[in-house]
Amino acid sequence: MSDNDTLSRKPSVLLVYYTYTQQALKVAEAMAEQFRKQDCSVTLAKIEFTDKRWLERFSRFPLKHPWSEVLGMFIPQMRGATGEIVIPEEAKRDDYDLVCIGSPTWFFRPSIPMRSYLVSQEAGPVLDGKPFAIYVVARRYWSINMKGVRKLAKKRGGEYVDNIHFVYAGRQIRSFLALIGYFTHGENREKYAGIKIPPTNLQPGYEEQARAFASKLADGLQVLAAPAGDPPVPAAKV
Repeated sequence: MSDNDTLSRKPSVLLVYYTYTQQALKVAEAMAEQFRKQDCSVTLAKIEFTDKRWLERFSRFPLKHPWSEVLGMFIPQMRGATGEIVIPEEAKRDDYDLVCIGSPTWFFRPSIPMRSYLVSQEAGPVLDGKPFAIYVVARRYWSINMKGVRKLAKKRGGEYVDNIHFVYAGRQIRSFLALIGYFTHGENREKYAGIKIPPTNLQPGYEEQARAFASKLADGLQVLAAPAGDPPVPAAKV
């Protein structure tokens, strides 16, 4: 087949994520912008958390009882619980060239909604034989989350490529108080219970980090599509 007989097509990227405070979405949007600049086709897919055990607390923002509602997720997280979720059709397709998994951190580990997706039957075809990258959003400790996502995705046949993490400002106690304050008031405040706290959520500069990460991934995607009627040429690995 000559070069003229081969048609280029856009590499196809899935950004699948869960978010409660919209931080994972902000990273996904920044990455998507960069992927599109580099001529990739991008699909964003949000996992919905619908488990009746926790649906009521996650159906509103801010939380009514932030201390009990946040700490109440500790035991389920530590035992690796899964729950009912809604998976959009976009996160069931098997025709992506790269899958980017956005995983917020709940008590060091992948959140229940993302864990539930990664072990689901629907995630199998999406990841099987496909390169995947991970981005983790965390208050402080991110590595256990990232390793957990990587392990689950590799079990579904995915081929690990790279990861990036985004952490919030402040040390352990003050950053936790800042997050609780955000869950209480729905906005950043300078103090919580009289204690000066840093701003929570993504720090300035996250967009540049996200775009640089996406650019690196996009640089590794070189995909050719054969003319109609011919079998496609396999995608090169990232």
